[in-house]
Amino acid sequence: MFSDTAKVSLKAGDGGNGAVSFRREIYIPKGGPDGGDGGKGGDIIFKADKDTNTLIDFRFTPILTAENGKNGSGTRSAGRSGKDLIVEVPIGTIVKRDGEVLADLTYDGQEAIIAKGGEGGFGNAHFKSSTRQAPIIAEVGEPGEEFEAEIELKLLADVGLVGLPNAGKSTFLSVVSNARPEIADYPFTTLTPQLGVATIDEKDILIADIPGLIEGASEGKGLGHDFLRHVDRTAVLLHLIDVYNNDAGEAYRTIRGELDKYSDLRDRPEVVALTKCEGVDQDIINMQMASILAVNPDAKIYAISSAAHTGIKELLRELRQIISARASLHAGQISRSLAGPAPGAVRYSAREASRNSLGFAQSEQKLPSADSNEDFEHPREAESAWREANREHSRHDSIPTISLSPKETKTTWKVDKVEDEEGNIKFVVTGEKIEKFARRTDMNNYASINRLRDIMKKLGIRAELTSQGAEPDSIISIAGKEFTLVEDW
Repeated sequence: MFSDTAKVSLKAGDGGNGAVSFRREIYIPKGGPDGGDGGKGGDIIFKADKDTNTLIDFRFTPILTAENGKNGSGTRSAGRSGKDLIVEVPIGTIVKRDGEVLADLTYDGQEAIIAKGGEGGFGNAHFKSSTRQAPIIAEVGEPGEEFEAEIELKLLADVGLVGLPNAGKSTFLSVVSNARPEIADYPFTTLTPQLGVATIDEKDILIADIPGLIEGASEGKGLGHDFLRHVDRTAVLLHLIDVYNNDAGEAYRTIRGELDKYSDLRDRPEVVALTKCEGVDQDIINMQMASILAVNPDAKIYAISSAAHTGIKELLRELRQIISARASLHAGQISRSLAGPAPGAVRYSAREASRNSLGFAQSEQKLPSADSNEDFEHPREAESAWREANREHSRHDSIPTISLSPKETKTTWKVDKVEDEEGNIKFVVTGEKIEKFARRTDMNNYASINRLRDIMKKLGIRAELTSQGAEPDSIISIAGKEFTLVEDW
């Protein structure tokens, strides 16, 4: 059974708790703290596998859980890290979280960490110092990431077959490749996408066949709209039209209208093929070609017969040529992006950020040179562009771009005064660094809570709470953990 979409609940492993322990051996008084750290929770890793071709397994295992890290123990023994959970998925799988793409696995063996395991908590041996020689503080492990992932499979192919139902797509695929799709004389014979490999001039072409499209497919009619994603990544579309169609131009217009409404297929290279041309008069073929050209004067049209094997090689060579051209263009774009802008090109590039004593970063802009004219047909164009760029730069010169450095961004925090339905007031503190400390705080250990209060004081959070009217018995909430501002109130 084929399945190209799935939803699965992911739960990465929780980190292990640190241990509170003191060395106790004969003849060694006051051995000191020796509590070990907790182990890291296991990650959930998706791995592309060439031997997997469907997402059906996720329907039977809708919940994936990685192993938790083990707790630390005495003698500074760290807990064992949880084992990573490796999930094999088909090549072309896209993993999303709330609509945001987390991973796009496009080649065999590619791996991506989808859900990260929690870090293990420190044991009390980590907190010893000259002034704190017997700490009874230990951190709890951080929880692993937990969320529902949306998984989508987009087949990776060179050519995508599109057309109305019963246009001869499956027959064409069975002739040019070893694929054996179901073939019959009724519409919607193809219910799931099919892949086949065609060989022409000792070069392979991977072809994807999807169920036939009908008018309104982009709005959910028919079957093809569910599988249009599988031609999203193709280099070229092969549009098959039955030569016996009453109006080939209208059939072409219908399919193009549906493709234009879906993704970026509007600009995808396309080749049109009139199928079932065996025994058809040339006048009829010319008439159907003229009908298509009336809709798209630039269309490349071939007359083929899958049953008689006529026109197949010429069509495959044309497809191979387009695929090679697209591959060369893509490789050139990658090379240019790696090499950077060409000499003399008008550009604005960010220099290395210069830091000041406050920890801020200021970015500067690089202006084009006045004598850089390699990208212009006439030197005056280069000079004009240079002057315009200078005017834009001088216009914004008095307003430099100021931003916090990455280190300072992590220490930022915010305090919100919140009132619930019953009129109770609590203060919610948010911020990457302070929330991380709160998640690792053992709320059953008063010394750990006091440590969190000390951290809040050093970061200036306590002063802000006081300025907003927080009392000693006020409830403070950080990362879902609540406690009073002052101990034992």
